[in-house]
Amino acid sequence: MTSAGILGTGTALPEKVITNFDLEKLVDTSDQWITDRTGIKERRQAAPGETTSSLSVRAAHQALNMAGLKPQDLDLIICSTISPDMPLPSTAALIQRDLGARACCAFDLAAACSGFLFGMTVADTFIKTGKAKYVLVIGAELLSRFLDYRDRATCVIFGDGVAAGVMGPVDPPSGILAEEMHTEGEYAEHLFIPAGGTAKPASCQTVQGGEHYIKMRGNELFK
Repeated sequence: MTSAGILGTGTALPEKVITNFDLEKLVDTSDQWITDRTGIKERRQAAPGETTSSLSVRAAHQALNMAGLKPQDLDLIICSTISPDMPLPSTAALIQRDLGARACCAFDLAAACSGFLFGMTVADTFIKTGKAKYVLVIGAELLSRFLDYRDRATCVIFGDGVAAGVMGPVDPPSGILAEEMHTEGEYAEHLFIPAGGTAKPASCQTVQGGEHYIKMRGNELFK
């Protein structure tokens, strides 16, 4: 069976940097408190005109260049994101369009923090079974669009950025050796966005209540 490995990588970050000292001016926190608990010193914030797909395309071009491939060589694009450009179509479809990768399949995968690893596992399966030769895997989040900057539990942690990897066949012993995927859905409400889906459609009331923002039960999630 063919082994699958990473042939090229790329990244894209917004220019705007938000430091811990910037957040000290917004919420009751401090650089020391954030650093001690998270190790984070700064995070990026997308500009108004930047989108999940536009940053993804930048990262994808880097990864393709490193791999020595063209967009037309791709058989599959997997975009892992919980902050898509819009609910429909998939962000992967927008990336495919803007890359000019006309002949390939493209779909989104939603697994939050684990998304890129889930995407790599799916790509590995496609490559090993011969369903695809070259797969672009993207982990992309613009979580600043879902943050309440009055909530110190979340605004100090999340930011914006994209990583991309082109995967393809490699000669053993190179390549992915093994994967294990696992989900614990019983803890879903430790980190979630209450409104905007079918359970609680967006409305004036949900927006007024801030239910379109990320909510996190930090102590429980840490445990």
